[in-house]
Amino acid sequence: MEFFRIRKDIPFMKHALVFNAISFITFALAVFFLITRGLHLSVEFTGGTVMEVAYSQPAELAKVRETVSGLGYPDVQVQNFGTARDVMIRLPVQKGVTSAQQSEQVIAALKTVDPAVTLRRTEFVGPQVGEELVHGGLMALAMVVVGIVVYLAFRFEWKFGVAAIIANLHDVVIILGFFAFFQWEFSLSVLAAVLAVLGYSVNESVVIFDRIREAFRKYRKMNTHEVIDHAITSTMSRTIITHASTEAMVLSMFFFGGPSLHNFALALTIGILFGIYSSVFVAAAIAMWLGVKREDLVKTARKENEDPNDPNAGATV
Repeated sequence: MEFFRIRKDIPFMKHALVFNAISFITFALAVFFLITRGLHLSVEFTGGTVMEVAYSQPAELAKVRETVSGLGYPDVQVQNFGTARDVMIRLPVQKGVTSAQQSEQVIAALKTVDPAVTLRRTEFVGPQVGEELVHGGLMALAMVVVGIVVYLAFRFEWKFGVAAIIANLHDVVIILGFFAFFQWEFSLSVLAAVLAVLGYSVNESVVIFDRIREAFRKYRKMNTHEVIDHAITSTMSRTIITHASTEAMVLSMFFFGGPSLHNFALALTIGILFGIYSSVFVAAAIAMWLGVKREDLVKTARKENEDPNDPNAGATV
């Protein structure tokens, strides 16, 4: 299905150097903010106090979050678990305050709003758990990266694999750079969004690369620049339909999903927007700079009576 069809190819690769320069500057800024500001890690990574409280009727999470935030915990995580009457509260570590003191302070504040609330469980999550999560997250990211490179190298060519992973890691670093600059809380849900963006972006790259291969086979008189321009132009309608529908779903989570889904949807939004740019423009441009050509993707066989110097000689196998 197509909303529109562009008859004349848009010369994207004519401005490939500009695209790559913008990507490099954005990437460098993201790295700078990650180094100077760092990520604002959530309780899952840094450790803290986990409380489980029960209400006699469905809890109003917004009111619970407001009450706890008033105690000096602006980044508190409040969510339901099990039933609508059960609430889990995650508190970050505070210097000079024990886990028991934190839980007593919070439950006392909650009882002033609803005397029927009861404390079911409280425990301290140590930072060593956070270290394990960081290690596991990095291992998951590394496995995804290796898998993407191997897949693209086998399906297309190693140059496409390198180009795609550079472009997709560029998206990941930019997401982290936004979270570092604005000091948004980086939680496990955000990490899940980052990994999802990797898979989402590589899907767009695969579509572009597949069109490039088809164009090399179909238009034998086109050079590499023209083939890439044609491939990107021919997928513009699909790109708009796919990303617009996905972004509509993510924005609905962002505006109506509540605080628990806010940062998850925010990371996805940033990833999708930059994923469009990097997959369509940056990955293809890098593949071009790496010297991808028709012979890398299309096997040819020459007839005995053909001139080997004839560029139009040979037939696709």
